[in-house]
Amino acid sequence: MNGNRVRVFFDTNIIVYGYSDDDPVKKRKAVQTLNEYHSFISTQVLNEFCNVCIRDLERSESEIQECIDELQTICDLYITDANTVARALKIRARYRYSYYDCLILASALECGCAYLFSEDMRDGQVIAGMTIRNIFREAG
Repeated sequence: MNGNRVRVFFDTNIIVYGYSDDDPVKKRKAVQTLNEYHSFISTQVLNEFCNVCIRDLERSESEIQECIDELQTICDLYITDANTVARALKIRARYRYSYYDCLILASALECGCAYLFSEDMRDGQVIAGMTIRNIFREAG
């Protein structure tokens, strides 16, 4: 992390771009953004990332472990619990995102993040004072 202490949360899709060679522009932007802020991910994001690495990126277990080790030096890891689940259900009732997106939103809010970086959710939407941002909108 550099000196920027703004707390941000990363959706799985941004993390995947940081470790995929499919889109060099998005990879560069994801890596830059991960290192620019006080970054957070959750156990859910870590599990989803592992699944994508196995299923889509065809990475070996040792390669995935290297990625996880690196992510742990870049990001704080938030462990979801029953309170996170309860908050996710409240968010789902109000905003109608998928349950798993709501779990990410709840985790980000519990970490006190100013922003949630996601390619899939509504760019610019504010939920409980936190803004969803698609970091790739200006990447091009």
